[in-house]
Amino acid sequence: MARIRPMQYRDADRIAALHSAAMGNSLWAQLGHPFLASLYRAMIDCPAFIAFVYVEDNEVMGFIAGALDTRALLDDVWGRRKQFVIPPALLGVLRRPNLIPLLIQTARYGAASGGKDVPGESLFCSFVPNLRGKRVSGHINKVFFDELLARGHRQVKISTEVDNDGANRQLKSWGFEEGSRFRFYGKDMITYVLDLPGHPRLEPVSRHPSV
Repeated sequence: MARIRPMQYRDADRIAALHSAAMGNSLWAQLGHPFLASLYRAMIDCPAFIAFVYVEDNEVMGFIAGALDTRALLDDVWGRRKQFVIPPALLGVLRRPNLIPLLIQTARYGAASGGKDVPGESLFCSFVPNLRGKRVSGHINKVFFDELLARGHRQVKISTEVDNDGANRQLKSWGFEEGSRFRFYGKDMITYVLDLPGHPRLEPVSRHPSV
C-alpha cells in the first residue's frame, strides 16, 4: 500500500504510455501519445477526477483512473479545459479521420453508461506486464473504491465490452452485478455496479490518502 499514491501532473507522460500499452485500440490511444498525455494533464486538474499510481523505484508501474462523476469530468475536460485537449485531438484525427464520428460520441458516454444513477466510475487501469497476476491491481482497486466510499459514494460502476470474457469474469468475482447494456463506439457494452458499504474486500478508508 505504501507504493500507491495519488496521480500527479508529472505522471502524465508515463500514464499515457501505460494507457497505450494496455488499450492501444481504444479511441483515446488511437488519437496518439500527445493527446493522451494532454488529456491526463487536463483531467488531473478536474475536481471530478480521481486517480492513483503504483510506484517502484520512483517509476510509475501502473495506475487506476476514474471519476466521481463521469459526465461532470467530460464536461470539464471538453469545456473549460478544451484548450489543452482539442489541439492534440485535431492532430490525431488528421492522421486518422475515421475517428471523428467516435470522438463526437464521447459527449454522451456518461448518460449512455448510466451516469445519472451511479456517477462514480472506474475508467482506466493498466500495469506493466511483469506485475500482472501479483495482486497489485487488487490493492489499487481497493484504494480507489475506498476513496469513493470516503467521499460519500455508495456504488461504483465499470463498463466493459460484452464479449470481453476476462473482464466480465473478474468483475463478477469482485461482486459486481450486471447493470445496463448499451452500444457505444460501435461496440456492445455492459455496465457493472458494485455496492461499496460493507464490501468484505475493502480496507478501512482511513488508511488511504485522498487525491
